[in-house]
Amino acid sequence: MKKPTMRDIGKAVGVSAVTVSKAMAGKTGMSDAMREKILQTAREMGYSYPGSEKTAVPRNLDIGILVPEAFFGANTFYANMYKRLVQKLTENGMFALLELVEREAEEGLKLPKILDSHHVRGLIMLGQPKKEYCRFIAGQGIPTVFLDFYDEQASADAVVGDNTYGCYRLTSHLIKNGHSRIGFVGNFRATSSIMDRYLGFYRAMMMHDLPFREDWILMDRDMENHLAEKISLPSEMPTAFVCNCDVVARRLIRQLAEKGIRVPEDISVTGFDDFEMEAAARPGISTFRVDMYAMVDVAVNTILDRCAGLQKAFGRTVIGGQPVYRESERMIGEPPQEK
Repeated sequence: MKKPTMRDIGKAVGVSAVTVSKAMAGKTGMSDAMREKILQTAREMGYSYPGSEKTAVPRNLDIGILVPEAFFGANTFYANMYKRLVQKLTENGMFALLELVEREAEEGLKLPKILDSHHVRGLIMLGQPKKEYCRFIAGQGIPTVFLDFYDEQASADAVVGDNTYGCYRLTSHLIKNGHSRIGFVGNFRATSSIMDRYLGFYRAMMMHDLPFREDWILMDRDMENHLAEKISLPSEMPTAFVCNCDVVARRLIRQLAEKGIRVPEDISVTGFDDFEMEAAARPGISTFRVDMYAMVDVAVNTILDRCAGLQKAFGRTVIGGQPVYRESERMIGEPPQEK
């Protein structure tokens, strides 16, 4: 029996052989629905795409890790994720090369040195730069994985936490505990992760038919991801705030304390990530624990598969987490706990 060709698949779907080839290689230029239709038709016709099966991953490869400088610092969430990346790559016989991406390089679409010198076989980008830079890097023809963010138009795989569902769970928990006047803290236009967390908050508010106030959506950073020195607080306060991360939640708690507002006695606060630079700080923050280890494991496995020649449609993998409830929030009308 004659094996089907890309032309045969294209004829069955109603597209050209070139479009079939792009779908098989995971390239852009078509809708997700069309890509899936092409791949499904290929499977049904018994077509085997050259390179669709990965070979053994060669050892001792150099894998580059790119981090925009605004996201990196000592004892931060991304610094800890980077350490785990290095450990996981080392376990797989690979070498990790870190390069911090300066703002000027981002804006000028300048190649990182590790790419310009053809020094690495694959890239993991940790922390979201400008969209144009994401697409510029992903278009260099080297296997690339975005970690903790995604871009729908870039030719790269992405691994993210369950941001939308996580913030939906936290907001729903506050609502269950009697809160109906709830605000959100985070510049939802700054990163895809903050946007998805904001959407989780917004979904919970809509699902429970609760009022949504624009003046209770507080900006915590600018579009360059630099945290504001102070969060601009509204004149009329809600009973609870959902923050986009634990670092911002802690900053908010301290700023509220400066104004004589107690957490959780006066206002409840939740964070996200389950990462704090000061583990002993009180009150402990109720948050959504991101499974950082699983995210790193999937990102490393994905980049190694790509380096081994695996060809498939680019995709986004969402890693689940779980809520962790501590002392920073409480039920409306609940008496304060003794300290």
